[in-house]
Parts: sequence; structure tokens; C-alpha cells
Amino acid sequence: MAGIGAYVGLVLGGLLTDWASWRWALLINVPIGLAVATVLPRLAAETPRHAGRFDLAGALTGTAGTASLVYAFIRVSEAGWSDTRTLFGFSTAAALLVGFLLIESRAAQPVLPLRLFADRDRAGAYAGVLLLPAGMFGAFYFLTLISQRVLDYSPFRAGLAFLPMTLAMFTTVRIVPRLLQRLGTKPVLLSGTVLVAGAAGWLWRLDADAGYASGLLGPLLLLGVGIGLSLMPLNATILARVQPREAGAASGLLQTLQWLGGTLGLSVLVTVYGTAARQATGSPSEILVEGSARAFGVGALIAVAALLVCGTVIRGQRPKRPARQPA
Repeated sequence: MAGIGAYVGLVLGGLLTDWASWRWALLINVPIGLAVATVLPRLAAETPRHAGRFDLAGALTGTAGTASLVYAFIRVSEAGWSDTRTLFGFSTAAALLVGFLLIESRAAQPVLPLRLFADRDRAGAYAGVLLLPAGMFGAFYFLTLISQRVLDYSPFRAGLAFLPMTLAMFTTVRIVPRLLQRLGTKPVLLSGTVLVAGAAGWLWRLDADAGYASGLLGPLLLLGVGIGLSLMPLNATILARVQPREAGAASGLLQTLQWLGGTLGLSVLVTVYGTAARQATGSPSEILVEGSARAFGVGALIAVAALLVCGTVIRGQRPKRPARQPA
């Protein structure tokens, strides 16, 4: 459903951009959010309530720290590493994030219970959830630019260009539950991570003369299968053996790290792109592709780091063997 939602967003965003303005694409979530808020209380049973208080200090320092880190990386792409604002952004991020960890270690009811990282498999899966989107989210951004500015696609057609990836993802996730039962989580996770790294490495070799079929279709299919194989085992590993009272915090952290990884990863890849583009020569299309290819290469390295973490830290859940029937 997440893959379908992402693809529908690309297509609707393209239509709205063609018909009106890209700004209207930002309002897609408003009617969807209102509909969910209206219907959900009638369909979903309420979970047991527990007494608690909101960890305001942790929420503020964590949010401000990550925002400062993203700002600093984006500032690097514009002004370089010696810029005063860049250095101030990194220093502020470091101070706020250290403060966040100190607050969470002492808070009675932290927004981020650090004990969730005590489980080795869960800690490794959280690292994978952070690193994988960091390496692959940039592909959506740069491929959208390439499809419109190099291949001369309209915004709507650029959204349609991602259809093979979505179909590959949707087909893969349909069979992943059976693969998890037969093989366990780790082999499936590692296979998916290898494919994501392979897709980014393939895009690293992209050149300005490549068309959609010769340059983009293969990596998109590989990326769809890799995402489909990777995310479900990571989710299953994170939520396994979680106490009911901490299920919300565990799943909330999963979503937070996933989007934080994508945000930080994109800011890093945009920085890499900006540095490469300033040094590149040729036509605007050639500069765009060369800078994007450099960003894809760094994305591949991030995916390889995710592969190493998942392969060395996560032990994985063993496959479920069918019970023997009595003689």
C-alpha cells in the first residue's frame, strides 16, 4: 500500500503540475488525512490507555537537532564546508542531538526509549531502516529531474515512468511473506539490500545519451524488487518481541528513522550533486546527468553500508518449520 500510495502521489502530482501548479500537489494529503480521521474511529478498535506525559524536551531537541543537520548539509551544497552558517549548523546539530540523548536517558517516559536498542537484532534493523532510505530516496528526486529535463517528459509522464518500479514492488511484497516463512528474515533482507545497492550502482553509470529503456528501466525494476524484499523483513525484525506498552514507540521510531534517513540522505546526495555539477562541463543536460550519477554512486555506498550492518549485526528470525503430524 505504501508503494501504491507513493506512485499514485507521483501521478497525481504530475497531473496537478501540468494542469495548475506544483504547489497544488502539496494539498493531496489534506483530503486523505481528513477522510482517515473521519473513518478510522468507526472501524478501528481503541487500544488500552496508559497514564503518561509528553516528553516535550526530548521532542524539541530531537526535532531541532535533525533539522539543523539537514540544513547544514544543504548549506554545504551552496556555500561549501568552510561557510560560517554551515559550521554553525553542524555544531548546533551536534549539541542538540547530544542533549537529546541525555534527556532520553533520564526521562521517565521518553519519546525515544533507548532500551529499544538493547535488542541486537532490533538495533541493527533500525540502522537498516535509517540507511536504506538514505541511499534510495535520492533516486526518486534525481530521476524525476532527469526524466523532465533530459528526456523532456511532462510532469505527468515523468510520474508514469515510475510505474515499472511500483509494479515490481507490489509483485514482490505479495510473495515476501512466503519467503520469510521458508527462508527466515535475514536471507530475504540481504537479497533486497543487494538489489537496492545494485540499482544505485547501475544508475551511477548513467550518461546523458541513455534513453528510458536503456538507462532507467532496468534500475527502476531492480529498485522495486529490492525495496519489496527489504522493508518487510526490517519491519518484522523491529516489531518482534516488543512489549505491548512499547509497540507505539517502536513503530513510531521505525517511521521516524525511515523518513529521517530519506531526508538526511537526500540532503547529502544534493550536496554531492552540487559539488559535482559545479566542476562539470558541457550542456545543461550533461551537467545534470553527471552530477546525478555522482550522487547515485554515493547512494550505492550508503546501500552497501546498510548491507554490511544488516549482514553483521542482525542475526535474523529463523524460518518456521511446519509441525510434524503425529503418526
